[in-house]
Amino acid sequence: MSVEFIGIIHTQNVSEIHPPAGPVIDVDYVETIARAHDEGGFDRALVAFHSTGPESQLVVAHAASVTKNLKFMIAHRPGFTQPTLAARQLATLDHFTGGRVAVHIITGGSDEELAKDGDHLTKDERYARTAEYLDIVRAEWTSEKPFDYKGEYYQVDQGFGAVKPLRTPQIPVYFGGSSDAAIPVAGKHADIFALWGETQAQVAETIARVRHAAAKHGRQVKFSLSLRPIIADTEEAAWARADAIVAKAKALREAAGLPTSGHRPPNAGSQRLLDAAAQGSRLDKRLWTGVAAVTGAAGNSTGLVGTPQQVAEALLDYYDLGVTTFLIRGFDPVEDAVAYGRDLIPLVRKLVAEREAQAVAAAS
Repeated sequence: MSVEFIGIIHTQNVSEIHPPAGPVIDVDYVETIARAHDEGGFDRALVAFHSTGPESQLVVAHAASVTKNLKFMIAHRPGFTQPTLAARQLATLDHFTGGRVAVHIITGGSDEELAKDGDHLTKDERYARTAEYLDIVRAEWTSEKPFDYKGEYYQVDQGFGAVKPLRTPQIPVYFGGSSDAAIPVAGKHADIFALWGETQAQVAETIARVRHAAAKHGRQVKFSLSLRPIIADTEEAAWARADAIVAKAKALREAAGLPTSGHRPPNAGSQRLLDAAAQGSRLDKRLWTGVAAVTGAAGNSTGLVGTPQQVAEALLDYYDLGVTTFLIRGFDPVEDAVAYGRDLIPLVRKLVAEREAQAVAAAS
């Protein structure tokens, strides 16, 4: 199995230890961080979606124009664009980027956030709508003749996409969501299922659930894991940096009047991370939950801490469980992307190549 690395592109320099500053869309920053990922050997970069943020497809269009090889993972929320139109938009962008587009389907776990865009469905209803949405998107991408679709949320008469994705048969579909309502949809539609940085036991459990759901449709799914690596020349220095990050994140939240403990977001992914954090701040070999505990695991917030060699070996433990994509981003976004490209990504690729060579030799 090959290994894929995904970074992240925000439109301004922001993280748990960097409060937003400057314009919401800092064009120079977007270009700088996109190029850092491109030159650092990342396969893709995620552009996130939020009900109050810039539109992800438009950000990708610009980032693609200043990079050569970097592919993109466009966070996309079903329900606000008609699926027929979304399919044509993504296929069009796939052509203009030379086939560098993937879509990350995020149905949304927070009722309050979804309401900002006028969506008042329940979580279960949203996932049911997502299933229909992806049925139609895939039909637009693959059908050679007009099609009809009759669902609870969408009815399409003679739908047809004249523009197909540049790559055949279609654009890769990443999928996020850990609730009981999400897993069956993932089994039917996900090409790559995205997990946050959980313990090895939690990851193994979710992989088994998704594989079981996919098997009902005769499908196989790949898996992605999102982590915040903290690397340094020595293990002691890495842990010192982790402690400093927690302290700064906590101070910034306190200054903003935000809670630093005891709060649980409504989405299942955050709740699973908080369940891990309740076991301690250091789990497995070097899984670190410090920031997750402070922020209520509001997003991808757990990390691996150590030297590049130690973190690479910890990533290989997840690889052995079936994870072949790692979404890695730092608390100092540009600086960490550069460091990952220089010190971590090549090392993990080397270890994976050695693991694959050993497997081939053992099988021959």
